[in-house]
Amino acid sequence: MKVADWIFVNGKVLTVDRAFSSCSAIAVSGDRILATGTDQQISDHAGPQTEVIDLKGRTVIPGLIDTHAHLDREGLKSVYPSLTGATSIDDILQRIAELVKKAKPGEWVVTMPIGNPPSYWSPQDSLKERRWPTRWDLDKVSPNNPVYIRPIWGFWRSRLPITSILNSRALQVCNIDESTPPPAPTVTLEKDDQGKLTGIITENTFMSVAELTLLGGAGRFSHRDRVEALRRSMRAYASFGTTSVFEGHGAAGELLKAYYALKDESPFSVRVNLLFSPSWTQFSDIPPSTLLGTWGAWLGERGIGDHELRVGGLYVCAEDEADANRSPIENAMRASAAPYTSWAGFSYDASLPRDKVRRLLVAAASNGIRCAAMTPDMLDMFVEVNRIVPIADKRWIIGHISILSDDDIAKMRDLGLVVSTHTNRYIWRTGAKMLKDAGPGQENTISPLASLMNAGVPVTFGTDNVPVSLFYPIWQSIARKDLTTGEIIAPAQKLSREQALRAATINGAYLTFEEDLKGSIEPGKLADFVCLSDDVMTVEEDRIKDIVAEFTVVGGRTVFSRQIS
Repeated sequence: MKVADWIFVNGKVLTVDRAFSSCSAIAVSGDRILATGTDQQISDHAGPQTEVIDLKGRTVIPGLIDTHAHLDREGLKSVYPSLTGATSIDDILQRIAELVKKAKPGEWVVTMPIGNPPSYWSPQDSLKERRWPTRWDLDKVSPNNPVYIRPIWGFWRSRLPITSILNSRALQVCNIDESTPPPAPTVTLEKDDQGKLTGIITENTFMSVAELTLLGGAGRFSHRDRVEALRRSMRAYASFGTTSVFEGHGAAGELLKAYYALKDESPFSVRVNLLFSPSWTQFSDIPPSTLLGTWGAWLGERGIGDHELRVGGLYVCAEDEADANRSPIENAMRASAAPYTSWAGFSYDASLPRDKVRRLLVAAASNGIRCAAMTPDMLDMFVEVNRIVPIADKRWIIGHISILSDDDIAKMRDLGLVVSTHTNRYIWRTGAKMLKDAGPGQENTISPLASLMNAGVPVTFGTDNVPVSLFYPIWQSIARKDLTTGEIIAPAQKLSREQALRAATINGAYLTFEEDLKGSIEPGKLADFVCLSDDVMTVEEDRIKDIVAEFTVVGGRTVFSRQIS
């Protein structure tokens, strides 16, 4: 009988195996699950050096797998000072005044956006004055230091516009005056009744163009910022039981460098699987078949890396003139800051005209390179590619599932696609609006999770970093409530708790071809699991979203413990 390094007893262990069986104890040897069973059965694996942990009746589940995490973003939020809790312009000015005192003469003073994270839901309405501060307000506390209040990353709240604010000195340093043209149609340099700039910049796009063009590098994240942010982010995600992430939007070069740097410094507390997000204009004259058959060969099959960090496959995106976030004009402006990516982490230069995307996808399929798209409108293109080069067993991915017809779902099933859902946005934040827009009789097209599962399409969950806890998507898929109205969005599409837990664990492992390695608590698999603050199967429905990790284990290592946090 093999001796365990650790034994966990007296718990409710939801293994998420095929039978969704439960047991009371786990034995761990090295980085693997040695055995599961009753306390008595597992005690047979105890030796003189075995550490025994009493779970005290608490529930243990496999480590959660976030398939659209944007993990790096969480740690970046603490690089610049927060304005969280400010309820008036005076509050904001007091905080900025303190920062100015600590700044060197002429040094930039940069803050996070106005409002409260993670969603910054109604920042202007949260202020007593019901208006933004202006350059003249900021000048009162910082006449000589340039001040920049960052805009919200628009996807955090899925509302427009986004707003940034500069004081007079910042406008001067950036050479912005009344004659400066907006860099893009979606950008407005606000002016007062006398035609004077107010310092307020509004943008009808989720990803700021102004920051990457007008501001000349103010408030940028350094390489070291990104490395340390990843370390903080991993701890934040682990505190909610997430043990693996997949980045569906891909990773640009500067984010890859940060991951590799962190890997050299310390073990990861969250496993990471990345797609590559290249800057395509750098290769505009090279045929996709040549490019992906030579330089891009490393992206094929499972890519390169190990259980801790793996990179492979491509993020693909088609341009859309009607969508400012995929507009070739605006993305070219954002990409002008390359290799800097701001909050994105992926390349702004990743979108291509649809005819080029089609050729790229065919070349990728021919070279065994898996692709992921974040908009359902790419589905028909996947169908076209499959007619030329079969992809039906390659687990290509479509994310950000919003509206799907029965025909769409059938196509996904036939192509063997895996879907990464975005319930934080398409059920919780905008569900009521989508219900209204969909019209009578169409409610079951809105994030149709049950229909996808019933059709045999693997459903996975992503947080999109809003917030970081996967228990929000788990809850959203079960309750399907709109944030503002409390309305139930397409109740026929609700998932059971078992289905939701599978989506957050074993299905996520399937997405990365690792279902034999993780995603369930079974002998031989990686020892990735989490002890919960509440039983996800029995806790009151609306409290599911509030579950946290008591402790989280990755590869047999405790990477988070609330007792010592």
